[in-house]
Amino acid sequence: MKPVNEMKMSFESRSCNESFARSSVAAFISVLDPNVEEISDIKTAVSEAVTNCIVHGYKNEIGKVYIHVKIFEGARIRISVKDKGCGIPDIKKAMEPLYTTCETGERAGLGFSIMESFMDNLKVRSKPGRGTSVTLEKSIVSKGK
Repeated sequence: MKPVNEMKMSFESRSCNESFARSSVAAFISVLDPNVEEISDIKTAVSEAVTNCIVHGYKNEIGKVYIHVKIFEGARIRISVKDKGCGIPDIKKAMEPLYTTCETGERAGLGFSIMESFMDNLKVRSKPGRGTSVTLEKSIVSKGK
């Protein structure tokens, strides 16, 4: 299916850009008139995906984070968040609640669980040494109600 509108952006994997990413996605999909809960869910899922790129994908280096948002007929959105970082060797393990590779204890290991609970669909693809792609999908059902 062909999107009715789409946008792409990229930015450096700096933690200060996480809020920029979620606000930009929220502004772009505002044309669908999502309610407060829907926009909050989407912003949270985007934040988690971008934070994973910054913290886990690039670890202690700066790389690029890529976001591609598509709006389809029927108020359906697809958000792709990608990095070209270290990749995930075991996606199934990484998606388990409370699993984290963070050794400092600063991360709870709930990122994928949060994304999954707030979106209608979550797809993760990754290749070690080549990066990770997270695709988030959601239908806006409120239509401003």
